[in-house]
Amino acid sequence: MAAATPGRRRESQAAWLFLSPWVLGFIAFTAGPMVLSLVVSFTDYPVLHPADTRFVGLANYRAALADHALAHSVTVTLLYVALAVPADLVVGLILALVLNVRAKGVRVFRTVFFLPVMLAGSGGASVAVALLWLWLFQPRYGLLNYVLSLVHLPPQLWVYSTRLVVPSLALISLWGVGRSMLIYLAGLQGLPSDVLWAAQIDGASGWQRFWRVTLPLLSPTIFFNLVLDLVFALQTFTQAYVVTQGGPGDSSLFYMLYLYRNAFSYFRMGYASALSWLLFAFTLGLTAVLFRTARSWVFYEGARS
Repeated sequence: MAAATPGRRRESQAAWLFLSPWVLGFIAFTAGPMVLSLVVSFTDYPVLHPADTRFVGLANYRAALADHALAHSVTVTLLYVALAVPADLVVGLILALVLNVRAKGVRVFRTVFFLPVMLAGSGGASVAVALLWLWLFQPRYGLLNYVLSLVHLPPQLWVYSTRLVVPSLALISLWGVGRSMLIYLAGLQGLPSDVLWAAQIDGASGWQRFWRVTLPLLSPTIFFNLVLDLVFALQTFTQAYVVTQGGPGDSSLFYMLYLYRNAFSYFRMGYASALSWLLFAFTLGLTAVLFRTARSWVFYEGARS
């Protein structure tokens, strides 16, 4: 193999120079804490008395298997995932289809729908957004119950009801639907126009073109949004922490909120670290299953069947 030329070496050095802030930040704030949390997960690490730390092996992981509160938090989180993820996928796709037109002012509407993502962050909610929705959910003077009164429907307790709290928090997640909408929009604008025209010339109706042409061609984009939505939904924390604090009656005790309580309320940092790695393992396994099953429904243009 020929030796690198001086020009190539200078380009490589420049590339590493520009990458170094991210690499150093990743090591210091992501990789380093991850390794440390893995080590801590095998100890009892009392936060207030770190000198008394003892190695306990797999005791934290065994304790998780018998933790009824943890099982409840898993159930609540999975219920939230079952509501929030399909809602984001469907609503985001509908918005993208509506805004995928060449019309005057359409860019303004695209910006309007994406702007909440800038306020809420990629996960769907920030503290400010959660507080805004807390006002909207107020049973006595909230905007949502006022709208219900206009159509002569009874008011609801929303996040103050054990039955409606998780669906209400899933509704908050739609504040960030602009992220999936934008990704869908990019996918729609990248579809091969000749295939769509061919289907139309062959006499396919609008619904047939959407169901048999557009959706299969858009399946990689749907899959990408599905993975992102699952990862974000499994890590939901802000909504429950700010709006409900896990209530009423632990009915919104999400996994991440229970992990937070163990770390910073009960000061069981070793157990909390074990919970974080269990969530990481579950998310990784679920993502692997999705990639495995994607072979049967995700269509990549030019790939062999």
